[in-house]
Order: sequence, then structure tokens, then C-alpha cells
Amino acid sequence: MNLMKRVSASLLILFSSCVFAGLPTHDSQGQPLPSLAPMLESVNSAVVNISTYSNRQLYNPLLNDPFFRRFFNIPDEQYRQQTERREQSAGSGVIVDAGDGVVLTNFHVIKDADEIQVSLIDGRSFKAELQGVDPELDIAVLKIDAKNLSEVKMSNSENLKVGDFVVAIGNPFGLGQTVTTGIVSALGRSGLGIEGYENFIQTDASINPGNSGGALVNLRGELIGINTAIISRGGGNIGIGFAIPTNMAKASMEQILADGEVRRGQLGVGIQDITSDLRDAFGLKRGEFGVLVTGVAEDSPAEEAGIEAGDIILSIDGVPTKNSSQLRSLVGVKRIGEEVKVALFRDGERITLGVKVGDPRRIAATGEVGHELLAGVRFENQADREGVVVTSLDRNSAAAFAGLRPGDLIVSVNRQRVRDLDDMEKALGREASEVLLRVNRGRGSFFVLLR
Repeated sequence: MNLMKRVSASLLILFSSCVFAGLPTHDSQGQPLPSLAPMLESVNSAVVNISTYSNRQLYNPLLNDPFFRRFFNIPDEQYRQQTERREQSAGSGVIVDAGDGVVLTNFHVIKDADEIQVSLIDGRSFKAELQGVDPELDIAVLKIDAKNLSEVKMSNSENLKVGDFVVAIGNPFGLGQTVTTGIVSALGRSGLGIEGYENFIQTDASINPGNSGGALVNLRGELIGINTAIISRGGGNIGIGFAIPTNMAKASMEQILADGEVRRGQLGVGIQDITSDLRDAFGLKRGEFGVLVTGVAEDSPAEEAGIEAGDIILSIDGVPTKNSSQLRSLVGVKRIGEEVKVALFRDGERITLGVKVGDPRRIAATGEVGHELLAGVRFENQADREGVVVTSLDRNSAAAFAGLRPGDLIVSVNRQRVRDLDDMEKALGREASEVLLRVNRGRGSFFVLLR
């Protein structure tokens, strides 16, 4: 029994030493205790509070009527005061370049803001300039003109493992800077319908409203993610939070700082997720994942590199592609013209091809969309990006029974305007009960409802 206690104590000491190595402190008796305080001292000063201000014009059916104002002798200045409202919201951000004053945050934190104010933990406050945004990834880049700033080093988020300890820092509920701890609960979360490109880090470190745009760091104080969203029924933390990996955020930031915008490239392939039946049919082993290529656009980078319909994409630049959303996200952060290494499974063999990421405006993408009501229908981007063309469909598909035909041009899905296959995928979402299509055929236009 004594031996077991000594072994348990030894394991506990070993575990504590591994987890909190380099972060010792002492209690009042001088005994060493693990602590995150030394790490946080170097990180906290680089996490900022962001306040946004916007002027909103309120609609008043009486005051907005010039005749009413003249009749009751209401001056225009009084009218403006009664119909204008100044709104304020709060969020968080992270200084990633102290020399240039570059601050990373979420797009939704500064959306529609007329003025952005960045406040530091030392009490200083600065007006920020918006450098650019990436709404599809929910990233915004700000700059402040300030000296003696601290920054957080950006780590390679691909090195993260489920179970790694993480710390979330932000400004929840406007309380001021707050630190919470937890672990990486999952990686590569997608299909949540939160953003256009999803490859989230999931964590149980408490993330609450106001934490958006704040830092998710590892125990070395390196930035591994930008806190973005929570799943909650009541608006508070329930242990399911999501952060944008630094590799994705950094790719957007670099394009914004260089070009003022983000341009996402494509390979020119139609794709769909691998089901258990498809895995067996194509000879993938149990536990192996990939994304099935359903079609290759003519003259696209994928065709030039030798990718074929029926290939299974296993990874992009060594990062496994477990589903279609993850594949789109991995390609979407690459610059147009950049070459990526695509690992494929074809006829029982594994091959690797170099593919240059292409400009989507020059690719007539083709393929299927991942929605069961549109199974058996193949689409193609129209050259002028005015919609998605039906190229073929199975006679027994739900779309065929509903009246869809080859040559039909789909211009909206679920009342959302669509210009290409990416727009269509986003508009379809995850709801499988029904799909409403607006279709142009010849000189006419009509709606098709699939149930």
C-alpha cells in the first residue's frame, strides 16, 4: 500500500512538472507551487479591449415626415437629436506586431462600427484604423499608433493536439481582462454554420460574450487561436467554445496587410464527403478519411496537375482532409498561385501531386453539392458568376421529379443570392427538410421547392 502511494505521488509530481515546467511560484511558506502567473505577465499586456461606436438613424414615421415637422415647427437639429442614437459594443483583440501596432480581432466585433477604440491593460487608449476584413473567416485587422507595446508570438496551430492545455484571455461581459483555462477538446470542427470557412479549435476554456477576438494561448504564452464563438442556450459558457486557428488567421492577416483584401483560390474540383459505403467501394481502410473528387473543371489547376474524378484527397500539404469543409478551408487560406502538395488515393495507391491554387474567376468549377435533396445533380459555375448551371441530373433524383432540367440557371437558394458553387454550399446550410431554388430558364424565372 505504501509503495502504491509513493508511486502515485511520484506520478503526480512528474505530471505537474511536465505541465507547468518553467512556471514555478511559491506559497507563503516558500514551497514551490505550479502557476500560470509568470506566463500571463508577458501575455496579458498584449490582449486588448475593443470598444466600437456607431451612429444609427432611428425611423420615426412622424418625425421623418417633413410636413409633420413644419406643421409642429420642429427644427431639423431637434429632429436629428431625436432620431439618431449612438451605440456602443465591446470585444477583445490581440496585438501580434508591436512595432507596427497590428491588432487581430473578429470581424463581427467591429462590423458596422463608425469608430474603433483600443484600450490597453496599462490604461492607455487609442483610436484604431481598420486595415481590412475577412468576413468569411470572421477576421479583422486593425492598427494603432502607439509605442512600448507588447505582442503575442503566433504559434503553428497545426502542432496542436487534443488534450493540450490552453488559456483564453479576453473581456467577457465588459468586466475587463479575464483569464480562463481548459484543454483543446477537439480540432477541425466544421459544419457549424458559424462562418463561411470553418476549421475551428474547440475548447472547454470558458469563452463568454465579449471574449470574441481575444487570445487562446498555450502554456508557453504563444497564440494558437482567436476566440470566436460559443454554443450556448442561455448566452453563457457551457464548456463548448471555438477559436480560429492562428495559421488561418495569419494567412488572412498577411493578405490584408499586403493587398487590403483576401482573395481565396480554388483547385477546380467538385467534392463530396466519404460515407462508410463509399469508403468500402473505393478501398479505403477503416479509420482512414478523405474527400472524394466528383469532377474536375476543364483547364483548371487540378486538371493540369492530373487529378481525376474518383480520386480521394487525403491531405493538403500534409494536413489530413477529413471532410469537404476542412478541404475548402485548407485551400482557402492559400494564396492564388501558391503550389500545394495534394496527397491522393487512386486505385489502391497513394500518390502526391503538386497543384497551383487557381483564381476562382478563371475556373469553371463543376461538381455536386453535399445536400441529400440535390443528390445526383451536377452543377457548374457560370463564367460570369451570375449563377450555377445544372449540367446533368439523374432521372430518379428528387430534383428531376421537382422539374429541374439540365441547362437551368440557379440564381438563389433559400432566398439567398448565389453566384457560384461556394455561395450555393453556404446557402444550403445543414437543414435537410427542404430547399427553395429560384431558377432561370430561357426568358422566364420560377421557384422550385424540394422536400
